[in-house]
Amino acid sequence: MSPSKVDESFDDEVPILIVGGGPSGLLLAYMLAQLNVRTLIVERYPTRLAAPKAHALSPRSLELCRQFGIDVNEIRSLGSCREDAHWVNFITNLSGKQVGRLPYERMDPGVLDATPAMIHNIPQPAFEELVARELAQKPLGAIRKNHSFVRLEQFDNYVLTTVEDRSSGREYVIKSTHVVACDGAKSAVRRFLGVESEGEDSFETMMTIHFNADLRPVIGDRVGMLHWIMDPETSGFIIGYDLSGDLVLICNFDSKKHPVDSWDEALCRKTINAAIGKDVKYDVLSYRPWILSRKVANEYLVGRVFLAGDAAHAFPPTGGLGLNSGLGDVHNLAYKLAAVHQGWAGDAILNTYQTDRRQVALVNSNQSVKNGKEIFGLLKALGTTDENVDVARQNLYRNIQDPQAMVEINKGIEGQREHFDNLNLHIGYVYGDTEIPGHASVFNPVCVPGARLPHAWIRPVGSLKSSILLPPVDSSYVSELSAEQVKEKEYSTLDLCPLNAFTIVVDSAWAEQWKTCIAEARELLPTAVNSALKIETAVLGVDFELQLDQPEWLKLMRLKEGQATLVRPDQHILATFESVSISSEDLVESLRGHLSW
Repeated sequence: MSPSKVDESFDDEVPILIVGGGPSGLLLAYMLAQLNVRTLIVERYPTRLAAPKAHALSPRSLELCRQFGIDVNEIRSLGSCREDAHWVNFITNLSGKQVGRLPYERMDPGVLDATPAMIHNIPQPAFEELVARELAQKPLGAIRKNHSFVRLEQFDNYVLTTVEDRSSGREYVIKSTHVVACDGAKSAVRRFLGVESEGEDSFETMMTIHFNADLRPVIGDRVGMLHWIMDPETSGFIIGYDLSGDLVLICNFDSKKHPVDSWDEALCRKTINAAIGKDVKYDVLSYRPWILSRKVANEYLVGRVFLAGDAAHAFPPTGGLGLNSGLGDVHNLAYKLAAVHQGWAGDAILNTYQTDRRQVALVNSNQSVKNGKEIFGLLKALGTTDENVDVARQNLYRNIQDPQAMVEINKGIEGQREHFDNLNLHIGYVYGDTEIPGHASVFNPVCVPGARLPHAWIRPVGSLKSSILLPPVDSSYVSELSAEQVKEKEYSTLDLCPLNAFTIVVDSAWAEQWKTCIAEARELLPTAVNSALKIETAVLGVDFELQLDQPEWLKLMRLKEGQATLVRPDQHILATFESVSISSEDLVESLRGHLSW
């Protein structure tokens, strides 16, 4: 990093420059606008790729969207309805025999005990459009399309980034305090910085084919989000973004038999036809090859430049963890950048971005590769590995008619259950915990530093009832719920956490003691920090009541025993305290340790 220039030349100046206008870049700009920080996005392409790409927003992604004012009820009105998306089908082909079926993720009513927002399937372009519309209404966020990153130079207090206007070829310089690279798996910024990645490529060559068939007459009542095709001509799966006309086939192909440069529309049609199993009209909209691999950047920040989303990590789509990991990155980073820019945190807080998020990416990338290897291994184990497709197909149909062979096949399908239930990875990660989770599916909420605040359904009361700005959650999409149950599921404990403040969750018996403690703590804060730092309280019995009887949440939080929980602006726990012995010095020390004054 160079000392600051006296005579530096630049054309534009912005607090934070974001390179890349995909989902992570758009959401970061929107979040920072909500936090009153101005940004500029430079996006390399004039329009975004129309292919659906990622298809699932995890519970955590929906929770953080809700916290920042993006209406989750509106998100749920886009994409696949729950009834269409609830299942994973294992079939010979779409017209053939159904060999097995598993639930797709946790879409049962019981998951609403763990999160206010069950997973929702929406094509990535539709989500990007929604966030872009929200961002367009914010005066603090701007985007320049068809402008690409060229190079950057870092100084003590700022970064000079050279950008090319691709329509004219003109280069110009933007001065910013920080740069965030959200420019995808082939990140030009990461490459320029020389950041290496941990990970490996596998030997599995994949092809993604986007097509627009109406599959409803073909599948009948065998609806589902994912359809795993066992026919050896395909050996892959169809993602049903919209079963009436928006689909993607992802297949594992033999690059020796079908080299990448031999793929054309005719070969795509042959592969799709085998997957469908009957003549159906459709168009091949696009196709592209890729390698089943995982990559996690060794560094998430270099000086004043950050990597986020696919620029920081890239892994297979098996598990739906890539997009959601990127959205989690920018949620973690947004309040930290705002805190530094607004003077209520020191620069060192930005180092915790890598500490928090890189471990999450390592866990998610390993799980995604594990899922991919196991599922494609299952398809190959069905007797479909013979180089002669006709022989392989005969093996498949012979095996599924053989009761003894079906015992092993059913065991293999059941073994995929973890692949399609990643609830623990979605909402159970604990910042600072370096242990690999024992199981991707098994989620047990905890109230410890680094964990997400445990969810419970609440009823806002008192002043909170009139001041809460979030719309009620609408859970009526879950048909098993009665009207009364839907009414009981409108607000979550996560809604107690403002996006720009620390929150102390405490029982009414200790509320006055904590108000005194906060007042005394403020006298110990640096003057600049005291004027900018927000500390709120959320008091059980004053600000909110629990809906129905939720003894497990009370036991976990220990509010009645005098425990108070200090929650960061990103809804993750910073510390817990015993109210009986709390001092203002304890509170200040916890805040100082995180905010790095």
